[in-house]
Amino acid sequence: MSLHLGKRGQAAIVGLSLLSLALAACSGGKADDTQGKPLPTITGNPPVTLNVFAPQSADWNLATNDFTNAVKQKFNITIKWQTTTFDGGPAKEKRQISLASGDYPDLYLLIPWVDQFSQADLLKLSNQGVVVPLNQLIDQYAPTIKKALDTSPGYKEMATAPDGKIYGMPQWVDCFHCSYQDKLWMNSTWLKKLGLQQPKTTEDMRKVLQAFKTQDPNGNGKADEIPLSADVRDVLIPYFMNAFIYDPQGTSGNNNSTLVLKDGKVDLQANKDGWREGLRYLNSLYKEGLIDKGAFTQNPDALSQQGNHAGSVILGSATVLHPGEFVTTGSPDGRDKQYDAVPPLTGPEGANYTGYNFPSVPGATFVLTNKATPEKQIAAIKLLDYIFTDDGQINGQFGTEGKTWTKPASGDVALDKSLKPIFKQIPQKVGSKPPNSGWGALAQYNNTATFRNSEAISTDLYSQAGYERRLFEATKLYAGHEDKAQIYPFWKVWIEPTLAAEVSTLQTNIENYTQQNALQFITGSKNLDSDWDAYVKGLDGLGLKRYLEIQQAAYDKVPNK
Repeated sequence: MSLHLGKRGQAAIVGLSLLSLALAACSGGKADDTQGKPLPTITGNPPVTLNVFAPQSADWNLATNDFTNAVKQKFNITIKWQTTTFDGGPAKEKRQISLASGDYPDLYLLIPWVDQFSQADLLKLSNQGVVVPLNQLIDQYAPTIKKALDTSPGYKEMATAPDGKIYGMPQWVDCFHCSYQDKLWMNSTWLKKLGLQQPKTTEDMRKVLQAFKTQDPNGNGKADEIPLSADVRDVLIPYFMNAFIYDPQGTSGNNNSTLVLKDGKVDLQANKDGWREGLRYLNSLYKEGLIDKGAFTQNPDALSQQGNHAGSVILGSATVLHPGEFVTTGSPDGRDKQYDAVPPLTGPEGANYTGYNFPSVPGATFVLTNKATPEKQIAAIKLLDYIFTDDGQINGQFGTEGKTWTKPASGDVALDKSLKPIFKQIPQKVGSKPPNSGWGALAQYNNTATFRNSEAISTDLYSQAGYERRLFEATKLYAGHEDKAQIYPFWKVWIEPTLAAEVSTLQTNIENYTQQNALQFITGSKNLDSDWDAYVKGLDGLGLKRYLEIQQAAYDKVPNK
């Protein structure tokens, strides 16, 4: 299974100039669905050519991909691909340019951690008639999608705009280990050598990091150990902050917001006393040299260089979703097997939280435009409906049976041992040419917990084949430590289109200010006693009251709270 499904950030609601250009350039009235015109009744699969915009990995060729060929045979669909990169910034820009030019495709098929349409994008484009509502198509031609929405209320709520329309389908990825991102992975070999236990409290953690720094756990006679590190994407603050105050932020750039609910009222954690005490603790670790100085500024590649340091192992611990972020799995010296997850720490006042991060990204990755004829719309929704089936997901994500996946053998065990295994990936030889067989995350839609956890996975946690089970079991250490009463369900909240640009500016300014000041407090360039009040006033000056008012009004309209 995909091991890291939130790798790119969940975008803030953005009103970009390119999107404005797109709306000006796009013409035409409401799509057929909103005009109330009945869709044609089409039986069978007449030949259709679909123009599809999609990201393409450097390892793929979507035009010759096995699943593309299977789609042509099964549905009589010829796909003309317009491809972009897996690099989120350029991918988003190319998508927006395609809209602005007016020369956009029949279908956008995207990947959330690369780029996708935000809820605000969908509402704006729907007002211009550029996107085609999917409700009627789903009702008439997509029984599997309809069943998935009806049986997963959270999915339906995330996909449905306030007016009841579904303007695009988001991916539903019920990834257990992705839902608890604020993990810390620590070198158990070092602990054993030094006669230490995994830390349980914040003070235990300090003592362990001090020992990593001063007692030469890698045994090379050099003071080259890095007790604790992180990077700008796999951030350090949330894991530690949750020992002082509930922090909903994710690592992996997934959710930078500290918004929470308190008795039904939307509030911010980053101006509370508990937040200050969490920063004070991190500042004390930093002053002792227990946190790598690059932890807040280096990119993921730099963290990986620390984990994969040639010769001696030098990295003691890191706050990442999974250890493959900082150390190569299957390392010849076995160093990747040395790291184990440390459960949430208990702080001085008894706080013992972990952040819950909704694993699916609101917005849409499957978006039909008004360039698609009714016949093309029907062909596209039939294709998506197939991808929603177990057979479609397996073939769509992984490729061809016997080449990249196989049916489980006797004795194989599902990731969730209570389930019957239904498929098993075939490991590819290291260094071999990628098989170009499936569409990967392009075909990851109805990714329920039951489906994901029915994959046959090795029971050897520290083998490469057992890696997903290692993450699954590690996550059990965190599940249940979230404060359910404080979780703000941002994935259900749709901001009014007229407020989208204002919210985007407020959110960006507030989150950037919070992050910048947290770094300054931790590194000591600002003082938590003399500069704290000015920091709090600064949040007020950025429009925090207005931001909370808008979020509250939107939250109050959410059904089934």
